Amino acid sequence: MLTRCATRLYSKGRILGHKRGKRNTRPNTTLVQIEGVATKEEAQFYLGKRVAFVYRAKKEIHGTKIRVIWGRVTRPHGGNGVVKSKFTSNIPPHAFGASVRVMLYPSNI
Repeated sequence: MLTRCATRLYSKGRILGHKRGKRNTRPNTTLVQIEGVATKEEAQFYLGKRVAFVYRAKKEIHGTKIRVIWGRVTRPHGGNGVVKSKFTSNIPPHAFGASVRVMLYPSNI
């Protein structure tokens, strides 16, 4: 008898904040730390992958309160595995520290 177990088709990540300098923030780019990624070389695999910020809103639309902001990993940020990503609409600051899903598609392997 086969047992079915849930398979996660994404990697977990965490929103660190917007790209920024000392004084100015650049809200069109978001920094994301991907779980299990610790070097720039490991981050190369995730370039071009889709990122989903899933959150729950107060108002119900189309029968659900769950919303998603989609984005894409664009490039590494530094040498510690953090990546820069661009979302269709800018990530709001209350989402800093929240978790995101880094999808394993589109795949280049």
